[in-house]
Amino acid sequence: MKFLLFTFVGVVHLLSTNSGKAIYRNGISQKTFQEIKEEIACYGDVAKAIINLAVYGKAQNRSYERLALLVDTVGPRLSGSKSLEKAIQIMYQNLQEDGLENVHLEPVKIPHWERGEESAVMLEPRNHKMAILGLGSSIGTPPEGITAEVLVVTSFDELQRRAPEARGKIVVYNQPYTNYSSTVQYRVQGAVEAAKVGALASLIRSVASFSIYSPHTGVQEYQDGVPKIPTACITVEDAEMMSRMVSRGNRIVIQLKMGARSYPDADSFNTVAEITGSKYPEQDVWVQISCSPQPSLWTVVLVSGHLDSWDVGQGAMDDGGGAFISWEALSLIKDLGLRPKRTLRLVLWTAEEQGGIGAFQYYQLHKANSSNYSLVMESDSGTFLPSGLQFTGSDKARAIMEEVMSLLKPINITQVFRAGEGTDINFWIQAGVPGASLLDDLHKYFSFHHSHGDTMTVMDPKQMNVAAALWAVVSYVVADMEEMLPRS
Repeated sequence: MKFLLFTFVGVVHLLSTNSGKAIYRNGISQKTFQEIKEEIACYGDVAKAIINLAVYGKAQNRSYERLALLVDTVGPRLSGSKSLEKAIQIMYQNLQEDGLENVHLEPVKIPHWERGEESAVMLEPRNHKMAILGLGSSIGTPPEGITAEVLVVTSFDELQRRAPEARGKIVVYNQPYTNYSSTVQYRVQGAVEAAKVGALASLIRSVASFSIYSPHTGVQEYQDGVPKIPTACITVEDAEMMSRMVSRGNRIVIQLKMGARSYPDADSFNTVAEITGSKYPEQDVWVQISCSPQPSLWTVVLVSGHLDSWDVGQGAMDDGGGAFISWEALSLIKDLGLRPKRTLRLVLWTAEEQGGIGAFQYYQLHKANSSNYSLVMESDSGTFLPSGLQFTGSDKARAIMEEVMSLLKPINITQVFRAGEGTDINFWIQAGVPGASLLDDLHKYFSFHHSHGDTMTVMDPKQMNVAAALWAVVSYVVADMEEMLPRS
């Protein structure tokens, strides 16, 4: 695929806006908020140029088309799989061909798990073949499977109350969906809690906001000292049906077969590309050490998404869209001839779905320089039409981000919400680095999340254009401002 480059000479002069050198003393800003507000207002024309190129200009639909080419070519990209490594190599080549700088791969070790053949069949009170997806890192069943009576519960509390009934059975969780963060605990911890009371296996109602008989997979965790039992997700429809059946006094028997298996950790890579800062790749940020000021090495704004996915669907929404609008942000900035004062770094994470494995190793490698990260950004909740930006940081940083988001008035997306987060950037946020994420249509997102339905059909090119414009404006302005975002 050829990637077209467009240079808008008319905006290049804006690079020199707000020149002058920022000086910090012990991390304290030397500018008043009014001065920062006036500085941000000067980026209005730059923001309009980015929006026009992304939403209405020659770059419109580019992120969608790039994404479609990758996922149609490679398909889903499970941690440890050959398809993930093929995708990484393709992206490495794409980023080089796009003219980005310092394109490189940072090696990491990641989990390698394969689901194998799997099935669940209800034998009593009637024959019914169930749709299932084994949960990540689950063990398999014996070759003949596990055939056992079912105990249906709606919560961990109910499981504890009925613990004597669980021994030797398959525990089925029919927990109601409230929101993802509170309901996902059943997927993550369901097998452990069932094993503690002597269950042979567990089946989890899919953590989904909507279902058309679609199982939704995801990671689960075993616990030291607790027997490992096979675990899989089932559809909302089957979980509710079994709940109705047992309420009528029916005895349910299921035969579960799973060929899941874990292998030694595999070699993989985080994929990195940059637009090197024009002024502060080695910014003078003075910190008092033993009475002698010492300059830091560089400063950076990080934009990211994860390249891996589960092994169903195409991984287009989760998180192909987030990865590709992050790439698009750098492409838009480069195509306009812009170069921010600080380095703008793109990272495409590997093995996010297994708990941010690639990102954790990146953090371990780079955490000594955490004071040089002005902002970390991750898009991993869909790239539908954004409601705004989620942000975590100091009150002053939030006020600055509100001013930055005001530059998005031409597309009517200006709100700043709380709780900026992402599995891959939370390491940095916990270390005090400001963090940002897109706030999106979560009901739609969790309707397709981790399911066979996560394909390009879910994606909307026009909505991706808007998400990319927002991502590019925010990352560029924060990277180009004279001062880093203040911390608590």
